[in-house]
Amino acid sequence: MPMAFLCTLLPNFPSTRMTITPRSVLTRESRMGVQYELKQGQSRLFHKLPSGLAMEVIFQKGFDLRNPDEGRERFANPPLVFIHGSFHAAWCWAEHWLPFFSQNGFDCYALSLLGQGESEASDGPVAGLLETHAADVADFISKEIRLPPVLLGHSFGGLIVQYYIANIRGEQISEMRSLHPDLAGAVLICSVPPSGNSGLVWRYLFSKPIAAFKVTRSLAAKAFQTSLPLCKETFFSAEMEADLVKRYQKLMKESSRMPLFDLRKLNASLPVPLVPKSSIEVLVLGAKDDFIVDAEGLNETGRFYGVLPVCIEGVAHDMMLDCSWEKGAVAILSWLRGLNRQERYD
Repeated sequence: MPMAFLCTLLPNFPSTRMTITPRSVLTRESRMGVQYELKQGQSRLFHKLPSGLAMEVIFQKGFDLRNPDEGRERFANPPLVFIHGSFHAAWCWAEHWLPFFSQNGFDCYALSLLGQGESEASDGPVAGLLETHAADVADFISKEIRLPPVLLGHSFGGLIVQYYIANIRGEQISEMRSLHPDLAGAVLICSVPPSGNSGLVWRYLFSKPIAAFKVTRSLAAKAFQTSLPLCKETFFSAEMEADLVKRYQKLMKESSRMPLFDLRKLNASLPVPLVPKSSIEVLVLGAKDDFIVDAEGLNETGRFYGVLPVCIEGVAHDMMLDCSWEKGAVAILSWLRGLNRQERYD
């Protein structure tokens, strides 16, 4: 069986592949110096990948909002699978969005990519490649998720989702197709655009040199880990309370034991392959006060998928953790409901 429990809250899981292991017999030690305390109804699981490494999953079961009089055959909400970006892990979704979407009837799975959060790490200098991260997500979906899910990615996690989309129906070898199960849809949240982050960097250097210096110092030099004001400016809104920024700063510092990518190799593999129009429904969501992904980066992603991006006012790059986190969540929920209606009548 590929998954095992790490905590005591035991909801009914949609997959029979899960195994329940009492906390008292677990010997797994926390990999984060600052542990994230799960909320009511959440469980921490570990999915065993083909490499033998264990990937952390935080799960929260959706409330059953179906009318009993309509029977069990009524259209079911697709599961939601969340992919974080650099310096984050599964916990960043568990804080607000997992409770929100589970209360609205969606089973939610937040993954920690290898080398991040409580997931195990390979022996290499970086956590993986764009291809290997997407393959790990695909392995989890193929083995643990019964229905085609909606895949949601934030920042560099959005780039992983884009690569995943490109390989669902791409004319690859049959093994590659089998590694990328179909999706019900995808949401790209403050995502790195298909061409990567090099365009963002050059635009900042020429148009906003001070901001470019701050972003480079914050992320490349990891100064956000020691400077509270810089952490706040990089990830959060000006209205964000200092104690919350400090809490998230500690979690982000502990979340990434190694770089998510080798950026030189990553940029050499971009842009991501173009997909046929309308092959999958995609929501491109941005933040008006994003300090990392600018408006042109958001528009580039929208053009790539032939959709009009949605830009949320009053939120920053870490939309799922920001003080107005519900704005992005409500926008996604509205899109999901429209997606459900469309699939129901197709």
